[in-house]
Amino acid sequence: MSAAPAYSEDKGGSAGPGEPEYGHDPASGGIFSSDYKRHDDLKEMLDTNKDSLKLEAMKRIVAMIARGKNASDLFPAVVKNVACKNIEDPNQLIRASALRVLSSIRVPIIVPIMMLAIKEAASDMSPYVRKTAAHAIPKLYSLDSDQKDQLIEVIEKLLADKTTLVAGSVVMAFEEVCPERIDLIHKNYRKLCNLLIDVEEWGQVVIISMLTRYARTQFLSPTQNESLLEENPEKAFYGSEEDEAKGPGSEEAATAALPARKPYVMDPDHRLLLRNTKPLLQSRSAAVVMAVAQLYFHLAPKAEVGVIAKALVRLLRSHSEVQYVVLQNVATMSIKRRGMFEPYLKSFYIRSTDPTQIKILKLEVLTNLANETNIPTVLREFQTYIRSMDKDFVAATIQAIGRCATNIGRVRDTCLNGLVQLLSNRDELVVAESVVVIKKLLQMQPAQHGEIIKHLAKLTDNIQVPMARASILWLIGEYCEHVPKIAPDVLRKMAKSFTAEEDIVKLQVINLAAKLYLTNSKQTKLLTQYVLSLAKYDQNYDIRDRARFTRQLIVPSEQGGALSRHAKKLFLAPKPAPILESSFKDRDHFQLGSLSHLLNAKATGYQELPDWPEEAPDPSVRNVEVPEWTKCSNREKRKEKEKPFYSDSEGESGPTESADSEPESESESESKSSSGSGSGESSSESDNEEEDEEKGGGSESEQSEEEDEKKKKTKKKKASEGHREGSSSEEGSDSSSSSESEVTSESEEEQVEPASWRKKTPPGSKSAPVAKEISLLDLEDFTPPSVQPVSPPMVVSTSLAADLEGLTLTDSSLVPSLLSPVSSIGRQELLHRVAGEGLSVDYAFSRQPFSGDPHMVSLHIYFSNNSETPIKGLHVGTPKLPAGISIQEFPEIESLAPGESTTTVMGINFCDSTQAANFQLCTQTRQFYVSIQPPVGELMAPVFMSENEFKKEQGKLTGMNEITEKLTLPDTCRSDHMVVQKVTATANLGRVPCGTSDEYRFAGRTLTSGSLVLLTLDARAAGAAQLTVNSEKMVIGTMLVKDVIQALTQ
Repeated sequence: MSAAPAYSEDKGGSAGPGEPEYGHDPASGGIFSSDYKRHDDLKEMLDTNKDSLKLEAMKRIVAMIARGKNASDLFPAVVKNVACKNIEDPNQLIRASALRVLSSIRVPIIVPIMMLAIKEAASDMSPYVRKTAAHAIPKLYSLDSDQKDQLIEVIEKLLADKTTLVAGSVVMAFEEVCPERIDLIHKNYRKLCNLLIDVEEWGQVVIISMLTRYARTQFLSPTQNESLLEENPEKAFYGSEEDEAKGPGSEEAATAALPARKPYVMDPDHRLLLRNTKPLLQSRSAAVVMAVAQLYFHLAPKAEVGVIAKALVRLLRSHSEVQYVVLQNVATMSIKRRGMFEPYLKSFYIRSTDPTQIKILKLEVLTNLANETNIPTVLREFQTYIRSMDKDFVAATIQAIGRCATNIGRVRDTCLNGLVQLLSNRDELVVAESVVVIKKLLQMQPAQHGEIIKHLAKLTDNIQVPMARASILWLIGEYCEHVPKIAPDVLRKMAKSFTAEEDIVKLQVINLAAKLYLTNSKQTKLLTQYVLSLAKYDQNYDIRDRARFTRQLIVPSEQGGALSRHAKKLFLAPKPAPILESSFKDRDHFQLGSLSHLLNAKATGYQELPDWPEEAPDPSVRNVEVPEWTKCSNREKRKEKEKPFYSDSEGESGPTESADSEPESESESESKSSSGSGSGESSSESDNEEEDEEKGGGSESEQSEEEDEKKKKTKKKKASEGHREGSSSEEGSDSSSSSESEVTSESEEEQVEPASWRKKTPPGSKSAPVAKEISLLDLEDFTPPSVQPVSPPMVVSTSLAADLEGLTLTDSSLVPSLLSPVSSIGRQELLHRVAGEGLSVDYAFSRQPFSGDPHMVSLHIYFSNNSETPIKGLHVGTPKLPAGISIQEFPEIESLAPGESTTTVMGINFCDSTQAANFQLCTQTRQFYVSIQPPVGELMAPVFMSENEFKKEQGKLTGMNEITEKLTLPDTCRSDHMVVQKVTATANLGRVPCGTSDEYRFAGRTLTSGSLVLLTLDARAAGAAQLTVNSEKMVIGTMLVKDVIQALTQ
């Protein structure tokens, strides 16, 4: 019985002085009571220092909630008592957890308590608690944005934090709350760059993204350097004749005018960011690699961007989700920086197991990377993809073939022929997509393809896909003058099925009827009226309106308006050919790696990438007195001087990597000269010296390292000039560089420098062994230039050719065409004596195997000194060549006396393309820019094979690998001797025996890849002839057909 009194006592004790008791007055409705005095008592009890009163208050509050009473106004007081005790707990994990729980309560009434807790946690001894405080800042800001000013103060305090644990979180809070307050970053910029390597991966992504936008507002665009470096040498070369006429005074004026355009000098802080982010390309996190890639793409000089290509290609081995994001960004990059990914073309080949969206993105990248050199390989890949079972992918492949044909004019005919062959495919979707692409290609040169338009017209009976039918009808109507007999018949057939056609087809039928009425009204007048009558009562109002409009426009009437007189101009006006462009062309205005770039639409919260400033803001804002904790350890020093990310032995990165060091060294040397001359910069240097004493790794230390590098490079340059002939190996250059580098204090720098120097001097190192082999050729200056090197096994011997001559049924001899082919080009001018200041240079294709490398085209270079002074030190400068092209330069000519001439031999690997090889001919005082572009016939060597072998190989090279053209041989070119002479003079091919008298066969292989080139000329008795070229290299085949036809018909 004691339980009842106890209960009544507890009940009585729990009721406040003004609180109604439910047991005595059940009708009082305590929930609706307006007496709030009890809440004031509870607040006072919760605010006291006595735990007993706090406990009593908490019991009463729980009882009120159990009864259904509203206790929300007591919530801040309860939270304060619960959270504050935990926030002051000695365990850092409990303090952080309490703050995390507190900041996750989305109730505006506790905002003041959250703000106090965040401020207190921001000063906590534990970096983990400070990190949690940084996480809480965006939560509080989203709850109450009026607290922004106070939160910015906390962010500023946390940005000065010295631990890597806090850096990523506070930068994230900065991005969420006040991304426009760029002034908060100035003092912390260098610290963030140096801490970046040790921050957790999530923080690295956030910091890199923020620093990308910061750098775009604080530094100048690095592309200014490239434009200046590219313009000055060109002006010096092309202005040489004018300078002679103007005299020495004009040169002084020109040199005085150049400094008016301030040369670009990369800010040391800009270089610090690039250098500290580069090692992160090795990160295991795909997000970090992608963040560094976008930073380099948006901030680095063009010559240095290539380093990201290998890292991005590595990510393609990851999951399909990662591949999708990476390929989206690669597709955008490959439009502007195609050369960066060209060495990795095979990495974008499509696997049968790839999802459709990955296949289409890889296809996009392959199309962007296609150029005249690799287009045969790309088109062979596309041929394979067309057989896929994935119809969306096949349609995208056909569109890609159309884009390749648009971008590379030399393969347009080949692609068009391949697409026409697809019209016989069993799959209707393939045929339909081919028709749509063919229509776009035919618009570029319709007059040459009347046969294709006729072929398409015959397909109207079979193709049912509306878009394809509409495309055929548009083509026939637009170019009806090329098919005057077929067009009316197509209109007749379409009039029969007009009511059953789709709307898009009906509109094109009306257009076809109108165009035929204007050009051939006798045959089509009644048909046109019939079609317009059907369309007048169609269910679709667009078709009804089009029919009424067309009738009034083309059919003259008494009330005819002024427009009807110009109907022909309106309907048959010449229309520009459509431009087939990549869907990624305009995406680069979004920051790479962002959600907005992925969606190609501005997402919520996206911050635009700022434009580069016209003038660089004051760099001294980033100067700060560095406290003792930032002194570099030995490990950090090694990190600053570590070797490049990709070693020099890995040559896969292509020409972009080898070019990296040149703009760097030039910009660094320019920065030294400008920093020495500017008084304003000297003050910043002194500040940096103070930093260097304390920190050991500031920007001034970077400048001193760069000055040491500059000294070493100038010494090495002098050494290389003095010993250009003497030093014949890289070992000698390495030893000289190591002895000179002892002057500098950095010991580890010695290991890095020779590697970068070695990048710049392969021509010099290569020329030494070649000099031993080719020096004997100097004796040929006094003899006829008929060099007889050792013939390769593919060239037939003289005796064998004489024996085989009896097997042929023709009178032509095999020996001249195989053993001593003569080029039809002869000597060509490389450098005119006026432009060369007395030095004239010619060249000729020798058609002899090059002794240094069988893959190279051998050229004879003829030098003549027409001046009155000797020309000394003739050599080839460091060439900047397209991907794949290489040069084996001739040995240096020490001196060429006035009136003297000499001949030398050099080799060029054109990589089976007709791209020009651009290089510099240098003397001791001048350098001249020259260019050699080979005819397609000089890119091959003759091959002997039997008739059966020829037919067997020809059978393997069909379809898109076969190009056929018809021609009419003139009477002067009917004899066997003339035909063989003209063909072999145009192309370096060998004659193949043939059993028929009116057929000629020739065979050869391309020098670089060894691809077969088979040429067949079928000369019929009536004068008509057919020329066929079979080759894996479709571009070479197409160009060879044109050159041979031109030679035979002249």
